[in-house]
Amino acid sequence: MAYKALRSMRGIPQGRDAMRMMQRMGMETEEVKGVKEVIIKTEDKTIIIEEPNVMAMTMEQQTVFQVIGGNRRDEASEEEKPEILDKDINLVAEQAKVSIDEAKSALQETEGDLAQAIILLKQKAKSK
Repeated sequence: MAYKALRSMRGIPQGRDAMRMMQRMGMETEEVKGVKEVIIKTEDKTIIIEEPNVMAMTMEQQTVFQVIGGNRRDEASEEEKPEILDKDINLVAEQAKVSIDEAKSALQETEGDLAQAIILLKQKAKSK
């Protein structure tokens, strides 16, 4: 009881008071029901939160989602790279007049784009 009184004295509203204050400010809150998982993808990892409680708070046409609790699991992100076929490597090598290894490297650099790989190799040849 003393803790609750102390928090109220500090100006931090509790429970219903907090809800009323947010409604007066034009903020709407609602629980997002039935959430099985929340996935957050970053450049180097994926964070998966299973069975969380999620609240949606809307104010001035902006919605903020608050994710509470749940079991957190981190996974390393794996970039999906296009498969580079031997026939594509051979075509690039032939068109750019380079070795198979150089053609394969250019295709990897251009993420499988044949035309870009050929242009890249021809530009490299000109600059030599």
